[in-house]
Amino acid sequence: MPEFAIRDPLAPAFWDERFDKQFTPWDRGGAPAALRAFVAGMPAARTVLIPGCGAAHELALMLDAGWDATAIDFSPSAVARAKSLAGPHADRIVQADFFGYTPPKPLDLVYEQAFLCALPRARWPDVAARWARLLAPGGLLAGYFFFDDHAKGPPFGIARAQLEALLSPHFDCVADQDVADSIPVFAGKERWMLWSRR
Repeated sequence: MPEFAIRDPLAPAFWDERFDKQFTPWDRGGAPAALRAFVAGMPAARTVLIPGCGAAHELALMLDAGWDATAIDFSPSAVARAKSLAGPHADRIVQADFFGYTPPKPLDLVYEQAFLCALPRARWPDVAARWARLLAPGGLLAGYFFFDDHAKGPPFGIARAQLEALLSPHFDCVADQDVADSIPVFAGKERWMLWSRR
């Protein structure tokens, strides 16, 4: 493992260091199976935000399906990496802080992939509140949630009861499935879930 100078995952420089040193064990290298099935099974296109997008492998899948997707990350190195991989979709990747970013149009869906677990637990209520503000009733929070009780991170895991308490004021869980294609850092500890905004 490389040595790192920055230890605060709330700082963009923390993630810049890891992208610059090509240490990204959370990166699947492509769009995961449950997301591919979800996108293929949706009857209508969606307006989507991908926060904390990292390399943004999922973006092309959504755009190629006709969805109006935007990927954001506050790390300049992550954005540079994503743009280098995105080809004709590079203009749909924006350097922005999730907590201050205003989407150009109302969202139907927020995609969660290793964003919540990248942030220290003290920030989770802010994330959940922001998800709730970004989505109108009927909007979906869809993606992968990491369940673990290890004290250190990232990734910072959550308990099922904690996740319910965090999201149930604004969301109902409408799907909860095993994940068969997890990468090692998440293996056996993540679920594909859909949460509907009340």
